[in-house]
Amino acid sequence: MKALIIYTHPNHQSLSYAFLQEVIQGAQENTTIEEVKVLDLYEEGFNPTLVFNKQKRRRDMHRDPDFARYREQLMWADKIIFVYPIWWGRPPAMLMGYIDQMFASGFAYKETGKMLPEGLLKGKSVVCISVMKGPTHYPLLWLNNSHKVLMRKALFNYVGIKKVKFFEFGNMESPKGKHKEKLNKIHRYFKTVAQ
Repeated sequence: MKALIIYTHPNHQSLSYAFLQEVIQGAQENTTIEEVKVLDLYEEGFNPTLVFNKQKRRRDMHRDPDFARYREQLMWADKIIFVYPIWWGRPPAMLMGYIDQMFASGFAYKETGKMLPEGLLKGKSVVCISVMKGPTHYPLLWLNNSHKVLMRKALFNYVGIKKVKFFEFGNMESPKGKHKEKLNKIHRYFKTVAQ
């Protein structure tokens, strides 16, 4: 199994970065994971801004040469792992900009004339690891689970990825947030996970 980790946080002193390190360590100890690659969107200087004009048309996004390397990474990966904070009830704009540009028609899905398109990323699996200041059940109780609905149904299921797992960690700015316990949980998961 090949694993691609997409990390989205501007600060390498953050708790999100600590979770990234646990994912990497656990994955490297897992005999079913043969290779791990990390895409750090902020360090990469990824431009999340959509540009459509005479030279860049939306219908051509799936073959934009500026994103060829990122498309190759997604095609290479069996498991795609996203590590990010929850800000205002959703992933950071940087990650959403990546999603807007990478999960394009012609690459991630194709229109069939039916109600739903054909997902072109079938067979892959996804893990989303997110941290937030608010309580763990805040997205469920106050936001109707909008984060999970957005990521699972509006994105991953749409492009053919059916196996999606979430780790949503709340109270992460509290000294009672059980940081070490949660970091260990992630380490153990990636040390033992199969496809």
